[in-house]
Amino acid sequence: MDNQTLKKTAVRVRKGIIEGVHSAKAGHPGGSLSAADLFTFLYFEEMNIDPKDPDKKDRDRFVLSKGHTAPGLYAALAERGYFPVSDLKTLRHIGSHLQGHPCSTHTPGVDASSGSLGQGVSVAVGMALSAKLSNESYRVYTLLGDGEIQEGQVWEAAMLAGFRKLDNLCVIVDNNGLQIDGPIDKVNSPYPIGDKFKAFNFHVIEVDDGHDFDKLRSALSEARSTKGMPTAIIMKTVKGKGVSYMEGQAGWHGKAPNDEEYEIAMKELSEAEEALCQK
Repeated sequence: MDNQTLKKTAVRVRKGIIEGVHSAKAGHPGGSLSAADLFTFLYFEEMNIDPKDPDKKDRDRFVLSKGHTAPGLYAALAERGYFPVSDLKTLRHIGSHLQGHPCSTHTPGVDASSGSLGQGVSVAVGMALSAKLSNESYRVYTLLGDGEIQEGQVWEAAMLAGFRKLDNLCVIVDNNGLQIDGPIDKVNSPYPIGDKFKAFNFHVIEVDDGHDFDKLRSALSEARSTKGMPTAIIMKTVKGKGVSYMEGQAGWHGKAPNDEEYEIAMKELSEAEEALCQK
């Protein structure tokens, strides 16, 4: 898919995030928006998947370790055709298959239930190890928050992944610099992130702009071609990317926009989409 189409799709994913969180009157827009371009690239270009056959055996797997950013994953899955985009308005509603954290038994396209921070990467390592033991060809991708990697279980999983040389595993860290309590380097600094993964025998790729599709494409291509060790991609992003008043604001980690804020966000995103259509 060309970059222009990816950019348009990413705007629609962002609109889906705002739509869902506003309708739910709860949720996590900030980290969903910072990862929207990655979700778009994974589901529209990178991964071997088929919305018509979401459980096909050789599909690539994705684990959203930072499960609270489910609105972003759901918006990408809806755009990709796993379920109707209109379902996004049912986010967190009683009886909806779109709950506050991903649930693999209810939502098409969700490969693992997640939400307890630090645990999703262990699931991804297990999936990657299973593929190796079974001589399966699929790859496993997992997305972590930069605040999430303060959890010790992340590094237990990384130790095993590096030791078992899981080159079918790609760990991606959404380094937007903010967690619920504020800047990560003020709460409990995980820096230098790349050096830590290197110490666990990962190939590390630093991406200075996780909203640039060429840079995401290059990083994920390098990850695929790396043999004998897992890859960690550390991508710099902007929390709340795409909605002016949310950008770089820790307060939008877990808060829904009110009606006025919703209108402003949707107007900005619609204008961005229109501008892309005119290019």
